Amino acid sequence: MKLDILAIAAHPDDVEISCSGTLLFHIAKGYKVGILDLTRGEMGTRGSAELRDIEAANSSKILGLSARHNIGLADCFFSNNPESQKRIITQIRRYQPEIVICNAPEDRHPDHGKGSSLAIDSCFYSGLAKVETEWEGNKQDAWRPKNVFHYIQDRLLVPDLVFDITPFWEKKVEALKAFKSQFYDQSSDEPETYISTQAFWKFLEARAREMGHYISVPYGEGFKKTKMLQGKDLLKF
Repeated sequence: MKLDILAIAAHPDDVEISCSGTLLFHIAKGYKVGILDLTRGEMGTRGSAELRDIEAANSSKILGLSARHNIGLADCFFSNNPESQKRIITQIRRYQPEIVICNAPEDRHPDHGKGSSLAIDSCFYSGLAKVETEWEGNKQDAWRPKNVFHYIQDRLLVPDLVFDITPFWEKKVEALKAFKSQFYDQSSDEPETYISTQAFWKFLEARAREMGHYISVPYGEGFKKTKMLQGKDLLKF
């Protein structure tokens, strides 16, 4: 299946937190969108890898994704090395996305910056014909996305572009709540974490409102570019 957009995430729920409104925006336009999770989030304080697999599947249905795949790198301990790159390259060539969105280039969680570098390098190497990969026994052709963008995560980065996600805010929240083990749940007896508080929900809304403020809408999601964007028409921004 060819995708228009592939969002790559160090952990299940990274995408839901940071750019699921934008994915919903593009899905509503008829684009095929998928998520590639690098790890199962098995080192997280709450929940388990098996539970997060189920939560990711439930979120995918809510979002209406065309595909979601997890390559099973080691949470916290993956590296930007040839083995990890080839796992990602295989999926880039499998889905042939025009656009890739990946983790923030720097952030509170070290995996986010690592995931960002790993995704960027893999996108480049995926376009080299002499880098050989196979999927289901078939040799793959080289493929390089047209553009790679970073979604913004915990640490505030000034965006290069912002999407209006106001019509999709409630659906984004619904997708986030699919990860019940990770976020605030009054009935949970698991340890409290950075993202499992009521305050974190308020932060997510505040961030979306801040991004929306840049473009004079109620809710937005911002992105950083990885290369200079070419202007096509000043009247179509």
